[in-house]
Amino acid sequence: MLKYNKYCILCMLVISLLLFAKYANAAVSPYDPLAIPARSKPEIIDLTVTDSERKRDIPIRVYLPSEKAPAPVVFFSHGLGGSREGSAFLGNHWASRGYVAVFLQHPGSDTSVWKDKPPTQRKGAMEQAAGAANFKLRVKDVPAVLEQLDRWNKTAGHVLGGRMDMTRVGMSGHSFGAVTTQAVSGQSFAGGNSPLTVPKIKAAIAFSPSSPRQGGDPKQAFGNVKIPWMLMTGTKDTSPIGNIDVKSRFAVFPALPPGGKYELVLYGAEHSVFTDRALPGDKDKRNPNHHRVILALSTAFWDAYLRNDAAAKAWLDGDGPRSLLEKNDQWQKK
Repeated sequence: MLKYNKYCILCMLVISLLLFAKYANAAVSPYDPLAIPARSKPEIIDLTVTDSERKRDIPIRVYLPSEKAPAPVVFFSHGLGGSREGSAFLGNHWASRGYVAVFLQHPGSDTSVWKDKPPTQRKGAMEQAAGAANFKLRVKDVPAVLEQLDRWNKTAGHVLGGRMDMTRVGMSGHSFGAVTTQAVSGQSFAGGNSPLTVPKIKAAIAFSPSSPRQGGDPKQAFGNVKIPWMLMTGTKDTSPIGNIDVKSRFAVFPALPPGGKYELVLYGAEHSVFTDRALPGDKDKRNPNHHRVILALSTAFWDAYLRNDAAAKAWLDGDGPRSLLEKNDQWQKK
C-alpha cells in the first residue's frame, strides 16, 4: 500500500510539473502580431448598405472571423478609384486575428470613375472625382454603415447577428480613404470644430495621410485629435491626383497631440505600398517586407487600443516595431 501511494504521489508530481511548464510557457510566450491561429480562415461576405435618407447604396465587403464570439470591428476606406475588394491582405489578416473587417466602397469615387473611360481621359476623371462633393459623400458613408451594422448585429438569424462588438470600433483608410478616416476620427476644420467626428470610433489608422488640401494649418487641423492615431506612409508616397507630396504627409504627425500617436515611414515605399499590387506610374520594385511591417504594426495597434491588450501595447511602445523594420525605415511615437 505504501509503495502504491508513493507511485501515485510521483505521478501527480510529474503531472503537476508538466501542467506548470505548459502554462508557464504560455504565460511568457512573446507577443507576435503576425501569428495566425490554426483554422482561422475568415469568411468573406459581400453586402450592400442602403442609406434611405440619401438614396445611396454603399457596397461593403466583410471579412468575418471564424470565432463566433462578438469581435471588435475595423473599417477600411479605399483610395480614389478603388473598391471594397482592394487591400485584401489587410482584411484577411485582421479577420484572422479576430476582427470583423469591413471594407467600404464609395460610389462616385470608386472604380466606376475610370473603368469605362479611355486611358487618355482617366486622369481627368479621377481629378474631378477627388473633389469636395465626393469627400462629403464618403464621410457620411461611415456613420450610415455603422448604423446598419448595429441593426444587423441585433437581428437574430442575420449572417452578422451577434458577431460584432460595436463598442470597439476602429477606422482606417488609404489615400482618399485616409482623408475620410482623418475627418471622421477627430480632424478639425474651419473654425476649429470637428463636426464630422463619429463618436463610436475609438482608434484610427491613416495609410498615406495628408495635410489640409486648402493650405490650412496642420496644427489647427490635427491638434485636438483625442483618440489614438497611427500614420503610415513612405519616402516616395506621392500622388499625382491633387499633387500631394511627401511634405504634406510628414506634416500630420508633428501636429498631433501626444498620447497614443504613432508614425511609420517606409523607406522607398511608393503610394501603392498599401494596396495588393503595383499602381500605374510606379517606378520601383516593391519590397516584400513592407507588407509584413504594415500588418504587424496595424494589428498591434488594434490589439492595444481596441482590445486593451497590455502585451500588444508593450510591444508597440517597446522594441517590437524595430525588430521588423529595415535600417532606413523610420518609426516614432508620442
